[in-house]
Amino acid sequence: MMQTEKLNLTQEWDKVFPKSDKVDHQKVTFINHFGITLAADMYTPKDAAGKLPAIAVAGPFGAVKEQSSGLYAQEMAERGFLAIAFDPSYTGESGGSPRGINSPDINVEDFQAAVDFLSVQDNVDPERIGIIGICGWGGMALQTASIDTRIKATVTSTMYDMSRVTGNGYFDANDNEEARHKMRVALNEQRTADYKAGSYAKAGGVVDPVPEDAPQFVKDYHAYYKTPRGYHKRSVNSNEGWNVTTSTSLLNTRLFTYSNEIRNAVLMIHGDKAHSCYFSKDAYANMIKDSKYTDNKELLLIPGASHTDLYDQKDIIPFDKIQSFFDKYLN
Repeated sequence: MMQTEKLNLTQEWDKVFPKSDKVDHQKVTFINHFGITLAADMYTPKDAAGKLPAIAVAGPFGAVKEQSSGLYAQEMAERGFLAIAFDPSYTGESGGSPRGINSPDINVEDFQAAVDFLSVQDNVDPERIGIIGICGWGGMALQTASIDTRIKATVTSTMYDMSRVTGNGYFDANDNEEARHKMRVALNEQRTADYKAGSYAKAGGVVDPVPEDAPQFVKDYHAYYKTPRGYHKRSVNSNEGWNVTTSTSLLNTRLFTYSNEIRNAVLMIHGDKAHSCYFSKDAYANMIKDSKYTDNKELLLIPGASHTDLYDQKDIIPFDKIQSFFDKYLN
């Protein structure tokens, strides 16, 4: 029924974080319902016995599993969970062509496919599966929790609502029909140009070099994606960026329509100094509005933390809280 794509998987350790001696690591693959083979790193606690609770991790948006998601997955494995960090479709070591595109529907399916994979592992308890989404993948995680009842607990970290920022601009500055019309015209003109050229124009990754007058969050992105701290050769954000026209699907979508019907547990984490904090605040308010399922929902704001602090700063990321949350709801 399912045919696996042949992937070129790197076997050496090429993460931007050190390898832990407390966990076992291996490359794995699985297939989503669009027929795309996804690549993941699986982290298992050493000497683990019995069926474990499991967590699938993805993000940030435009990153790869060798960056932030892998750090989160390895950390959770150190704390007793089997965890996988995966590359979304069309990015990193995962399959799909053309490269460097995204779609909310496919992104949600990627998370669901990760749950499929975890559910059938001999050393995983299928009734104790959670997910973590970072940055734009925090939004995709919340959207997946709205549809996949197998997910018993969801954590979003420094979440972006990619549909909102695409359609409205930052801080909703372009939330008007005229601005969106101009964007539609530009995207469709680009489609014609791409078809003529026989290739896809790239939007460019993180701004480099950074202008002195750039907003602080732009400087923060550069400090992660373009320096040894977080640079990776397969990361969209570290290099040429997404295809320009990939914004079309996000412009034509609104996430979180049914988030207030999520029955299982959700923990949303954000730095209170992050430029993106309004995404989590508003998504949380929308999730609990007129909801019957609020007792297991929580918004946690980290004092003084920026958006990218929650990518990799282990003294700021509240891993103890994340562990206790999963311990409680994946019991």
